[in-house]
Amino acid sequence: MHIRTHDGDEPHFHEWSEDAKNAIAEIIWKTENIELTTVGIDIGSSTSHLMFARVHLQRNTQMLSSRFLIVRRDILWRSPILLTPFLADYTIDANRLRTFVEECYRDAGLAASDVDSGAVILTGEAIKRRNAEAIAQIFASEAGKFVCASAGHRLECVLAAHGGGATAISRHTHKTILNVDIGGGTTKFALIQNGEILGTCAVAVGGRLIARDHDGALARIEDPARQLARALGIDLRLGEGINDDDLDRLVRAMSEIVIDVILHNEASGIAKDLLLTTPLATGVTPHLISFTGGVSEYIYGRESELYGDTAWLLAERILAAFSSGRIGIEMLDPGQGIRATVIGASQFSVQVSGKTIHLPEQLDLPIRNVPVVFPKLALDRDFDAGSVAAAIGAAMQRIDADDSVPIALGIRWHGDPYYARMRELAVGIAQAAGSGTRLPLILMVDGDIGKLLGHILEHDLRVSRPVISIDGIQLHEFDYVDLGEVIHPNNVVPVIIKSLLFPGR
Repeated sequence: MHIRTHDGDEPHFHEWSEDAKNAIAEIIWKTENIELTTVGIDIGSSTSHLMFARVHLQRNTQMLSSRFLIVRRDILWRSPILLTPFLADYTIDANRLRTFVEECYRDAGLAASDVDSGAVILTGEAIKRRNAEAIAQIFASEAGKFVCASAGHRLECVLAAHGGGATAISRHTHKTILNVDIGGGTTKFALIQNGEILGTCAVAVGGRLIARDHDGALARIEDPARQLARALGIDLRLGEGINDDDLDRLVRAMSEIVIDVILHNEASGIAKDLLLTTPLATGVTPHLISFTGGVSEYIYGRESELYGDTAWLLAERILAAFSSGRIGIEMLDPGQGIRATVIGASQFSVQVSGKTIHLPEQLDLPIRNVPVVFPKLALDRDFDAGSVAAAIGAAMQRIDADDSVPIALGIRWHGDPYYARMRELAVGIAQAAGSGTRLPLILMVDGDIGKLLGHILEHDLRVSRPVISIDGIQLHEFDYVDLGEVIHPNNVVPVIIKSLLFPGR
């Protein structure tokens, strides 16, 4: 916008009209701020629900950074909680779920076109259903402009810790917190120190691995419950009852697995067979323990209704371990229980790139399900293109990469962005990337060098592949990422970091 007076002189700002001042202020605000309407849809072992939120990101102006940081999150609408509809043929009832989700959007007064980003998360036993991945992909495609499908135990650990509030409490108090998310089919652990997650772990223990009907007959028996029952010499059969003694032994065994991980950061005995990830095994003792997930509602006394499962019995056993002094660590209520994962999915799943990014002129976005690999680069000291190319090649071999799907290279930059160093890195990348494919070369860099690195590759080295070089994103090895369409006028890219752990992967 350019303003002149009638005689050609440019007026001082105080002489501008209010409309002109407001227009300039809005332009400046929009280049430094991003507001996204997000959704989180959690389809779990016991329950399914969703949440809409608004996420406000602002450019971090310290040290001229181009990164956008989340400065505010507001919950817009929470759905009622639905018992996840499973069918007898080991599938999820897609029609019932679709009706539920459509009703939620209507009641919230939102259309899919109003939703900028978010995630559909399948958790616990829901992941194992035969149509789980198809369900997730369908709902993701219908839920908004850039909503992604995901499933994975580590991701759920992280989302529950963030969504429940444990990471924020740890950051503000500088206390180490073990967040224990006990759902219907799995229990997820996240050890948090100063707001950073040190380690995660998941075991196949939950409050709805078995469920009884109104007559007391078993209407649901999940595989982990059968496995545990066999080890205890208990015979579980659908349509038949379970006596109080066997039920007590089964619940005691479940609770012992959870308590064992809490006390020792590892699993022993039958628990090893029910581990879904590597053990926590960090060697760090927490100051506090917090609980999230459906069973936490019984632990904190917010729920008393029974649903024919073992959630309340499991909660009683865990509470007894605290009251007896067996678990001698203080318990903390982080503020969110059963909704922790869906809050995490709606408010913590999306990141936005920095402004110093490089994108080819012709690029079809979004790009989905891109695995991330981190070459072992020694960028904190002198390096050459040959060592960079060798490290990238070794990283590609670790994940058995081929030319059928794009791979993102995660690069942790160290030192000053001198051209000579940047070019040496770019030459090594170009040597390793090859030219036998038209798949994009995707770089995810943690320093503000994405634009320069991409420019060198495309214009100086004339790499034949399209180059996408994005910075400002926090990633780990073996994450998957989805890249969304460019957000204007900021010229940044939304990125959703996720896991993919459906049957057959």
